[in-house]
Parts: sequence; structure tokens; C-alpha cells
Amino acid sequence: QGQLVESGGASVEAGQSLKLTCTASGLHFSEVCMAWFRQAPGKEREGVALSSKAGGTTYAESMKFRVIISREDAKNTLYLQMNNLRPEEAATYYCAADFHRRYCNRNSWRASEYDTWGQGTQVTVSS
Repeated sequence: QGQLVESGGASVEAGQSLKLTCTASGLHFSEVCMAWFRQAPGKEREGVALSSKAGGTTYAESMKFRVIISREDAKNTLYLQMNNLRPEEAATYYCAADFHRRYCNRNSWRASEYDTWGQGTQVTVSS
């Protein structure tokens, strides 16, 4: 079912920006709902942003207006631009693909809906 590889995680200071990248291989990237999730130590994995076929997007309320999810189908690549980062947003960030949906919906906020996950990229935010 393909492979996802995240990159771009780094250690930044509060208020700074970071752009994460997820490169897909072996799957019909342009035809599936894609998402970014994050997981901090001791916490559940939570959705950050969703990207549907043809570019429709949805954001978690906590990060709305500070993140942008985008996709370049020709490059099989998903991005997450994060601005004005906060210390509490330090986590391992994952991208995920749902092969059962072209268009994300309200169920797409559940990690269990996704078939394929990347290995994650670490984001550290210092105050």
C-alpha cells in the first residue's frame, strides 16, 4: 500500500516557523485523503490537517490560521507549513494516507481510519 517518508522536523524556538514534507511512493497519491497527525509523549495521536483529492483542506481548531497543508500531486508530496509554533506543539509529526477515501470527512480525524503511515519527524519547540 505504498510508503510515506516525512522530513523537515527540527528544533525551533517558540514563534518560529517550520515546513514539513511527506513524500509518497507506491500509491495513487492524487486520489486519496491525506493527513498530518502529531503525537506527543504520553498523549494520543491527534489530527492537525487534512487534504482531500483536488486540494480541499480542513484544519484542527487549535492550529487553524497558523498552519497550511498543501500537496503537489505531480511530485507525490504533501506539505505542512507551521507558523508561530508553541512549545506545547512539540511532538512527532506523521503523515498518513486513507486509501478508502478520495475526500476527507469528519471521520478522517481518527487515526484508525488511515491505512499507511510514515515513520514520523520530530518537532521540538523551546520557549
